Amino acid sequence: MNTSLSSSSVRSLLECYLRAKDLNQPEVISECFSSDAELTFSIATDDIDFPRRVLGAAAIAKTLVADFGERFDRCRTYYVCAEPLVDESQNCSMPWLVVMRQKETESLRIGKGMYRWRFGDESGNAEDRIVQLHIHIERMDAVPDPRAEKLNALQGSLLYPWLPPAELRARLASFIATSSDAEFAVPFKQPAVFD
Repeated sequence: MNTSLSSSSVRSLLECYLRAKDLNQPEVISECFSSDAELTFSIATDDIDFPRRVLGAAAIAKTLVADFGERFDRCRTYYVCAEPLVDESQNCSMPWLVVMRQKETESLRIGKGMYRWRFGDESGNAEDRIVQLHIHIERMDAVPDPRAEKLNALQGSLLYPWLPPAELRARLASFIATSSDAEFAVPFKQPAVFD
């Protein structure tokens, strides 16, 4: 394993993950995850469901992109930090926010939680990859929005994909103050934290 992973390499891997997930491109997962990567979940809400553990890039692509894309579209996932910070063990934790549309109900889905990443070398590959991802889902709300007006306004008000916490609070406060029926966004002004 490389002893240090550059900030630009980490950003590139994390942005690759968002390109796969948010643009529904499952084939892109293999560009950023090792072939034997592990995905785990902890979910503090009954409003969404995922398997607790998924092994391998192909299975991760199916779970987080293909299967996810069947239920949701117009997804934007925000990293609620200015810059990813990787420790000496190649781990990185950060809050996230997601704003998307649930196809079946035509509702806005807004959620928050934490990512915990681990990076490393894939054997036979000189480049670092994501070797482990834990996704904690703290909250996932559904908001009636049949014409996607709230979705459009909310996504239009947020910086994508890097959204520093101060910007999150300021931009959501502005969205709530200037949009009708926007109280649903209040619980998302504060980023999620790991217990």
